[in-house]
Amino acid sequence: MARKSSNKKSGLVYSTESGTMCPHCNRQKQQCTCKQTQTVPRDGIVRLMRETKGRKGKGVTLINGLPLEPAALKKLAKSLKQKCGSGGAVKNGVVEIQGDHRDALEKELTTLGYKVKRAGG
Repeated sequence: MARKSSNKKSGLVYSTESGTMCPHCNRQKQQCTCKQTQTVPRDGIVRLMRETKGRKGKGVTLINGLPLEPAALKKLAKSLKQKCGSGGAVKNGVVEIQGDHRDALEKELTTLGYKVKRAGG
């Protein structure tokens, strides 16, 4: 198993043997001891925002803060994509739907019982 040493100036440069490494403790993701993973804040508010960064000007609607397990989140994302008539994906607990569908999504999520807030601008 390849592992970086604690000395920042020396250590492993590149290896395909061990897979993805944690940037904080320099161990494999499965054996990570620091468990510093990014989590979406769970304050009970679902946030809708439109983003174009890194997508060559194409806009997507992002839905953050849904308090669901990954399987249920994927199922909800599928139904929301069908309501909007567009594609999308679930990445790191955030639902991405192609296009600007904030109005329709806000209405749909409110009928499902979520407290929805527009974020970002």
